Amino acid sequence: MNPDLFILAAEPSADLQGAKLVEELLSLRPGLRIAAMAGPRMRALAVEPLYRMESLQVMGFLDVLASLPKIARQFFQIRNRILHLNPKAVVCIDYPGFNLRLERSLRRHGYRGKLIHYICPTVWAWGKKRIPLMAQNLDLLMTLFPFEKECFAHTPLNVAYVGHPLTAAIPPIQKRKTSNLLALFPGSRAAEIERNFSLQLNVAKRLMNKDPGIQVAVSISHPDREERLKTIASGLPVRFVPPERNYELMRECHLGLATSGTVTLELALHGTPAVVNFAIRPLDVFLAQRIFRIDLPFYCIVNIIASKGIYPELFGPNLTEDRLLAEAETLWFDETKRAQCQRDCAEVRKILGENDASKEAARLILTNLGYETDRDF
Repeated sequence: MNPDLFILAAEPSADLQGAKLVEELLSLRPGLRIAAMAGPRMRALAVEPLYRMESLQVMGFLDVLASLPKIARQFFQIRNRILHLNPKAVVCIDYPGFNLRLERSLRRHGYRGKLIHYICPTVWAWGKKRIPLMAQNLDLLMTLFPFEKECFAHTPLNVAYVGHPLTAAIPPIQKRKTSNLLALFPGSRAAEIERNFSLQLNVAKRLMNKDPGIQVAVSISHPDREERLKTIASGLPVRFVPPERNYELMRECHLGLATSGTVTLELALHGTPAVVNFAIRPLDVFLAQRIFRIDLPFYCIVNIIASKGIYPELFGPNLTEDRLLAEAETLWFDETKRAQCQRDCAEVRKILGENDASKEAARLILTNLGYETDRDF
């Protein structure tokens, strides 16, 4: 096979976005020949899976160290295969630690096709030294947040905001129903749950003392976390919501207590008031501030997008049970504050726009492959 395009998806989230992208590419150009490093979602489509995503999946610091020789061998195998196949374009999805090195190595070893990176690394938070590296090697960077383009304004790199996948996945809610449901979103990683869930539960109990009609539901973000969540909440009057019903929970709840992550943007697109918490160790705070030099006006992605504090955010030493309770009380009882929060959430959707990210990304990739007219598509 002599592919037109090589797509590299090396983690589950990249496989998900890669599958959506492939569907749109093949819809616009059915004869497109695509080779890939792919996960199960992409492998179910009409691509040639030369490498399996799972071969790069390593968990834990010690496992990463032990796997470095294997990862290095795979890196050079992929690079050399791409050089041999010489596709018209290579699309690397997210996974910057691996993909930015691969893009640089391809350029250094003579690849002259288009290098396209889909989903920008968080250079606006840390890793700003990556900006000149990307500008030097890439032909196109496609971003999911509109503010990311400004980070590259001083470079010649072609940066295109394609939209965010969640705006297509979450339709606007015209009118929210009155509810007495408090939803807890403790996170998806084991460490997040251990540091945040008990705190959220304690706040929920104290809020229930002030409003006995409150019902509490807990989001299970991943089936592997269900047993631990139920153990921590043992004996408490809460119900657990499986992953496939998380969006239903977001639509129905009166307020969310959410561990920082993508869930906060999902809540905002549902128009749901929320308080954001993220418990981190003092050492992590030191590393973030002193070593990685992370100094942002906001840390919750919803507030970063809007450049203002839509959701109260409590991180590290600023996160206490009393402060979390105070913020939760305000958004539970104060209708004026709730209404303002919901209006601000609607503004976040407007800022992101209604582009279908996968459709726009596919269009830009095909343009870079040389199919520049509507007739070509």
